[in-house]
Amino acid sequence: QVQLVESGGGTVQAGGSLRLSCTASGTIFTIRTWSWYRQPPGKERELVARIASSDTVEYSDPVKGRFTISRDNAKNAAYLQMDKLKPDDTTVYYCNADVFRQMHDSDSWIYWGWGTQVTVSS
Repeated sequence: QVQLVESGGGTVQAGGSLRLSCTASGTIFTIRTWSWYRQPPGKERELVARIASSDTVEYSDPVKGRFTISRDNAKNAAYLQMDKLKPDDTTVYYCNADVFRQMHDSDSWIYWGWGTQVTVSS
């Protein structure tokens, strides 16, 4: 099994910054893709940012130019640097990892963290 633990959430004023971290532990050979999602109240969970094993990144339109996703393969960790935060960014942020648990696995497994609350005050 694999566990994902997020940290770094909190409360910040509009225009401020937060850095979210997500660390994976358990049976891991390699993590193909890391993603960050968020779920605004009353809405579906939405992709915020994604980074592939090639370090190719993608961002949702609302966060482009403000958020930066990165990864540390040696630590099985991913990060989301959030700058110029807005009140609309307030919600729970979830980490997601696409994991190969063994070297010869043909299929990967998707894991989710429990989420970390981000609150941006105006």
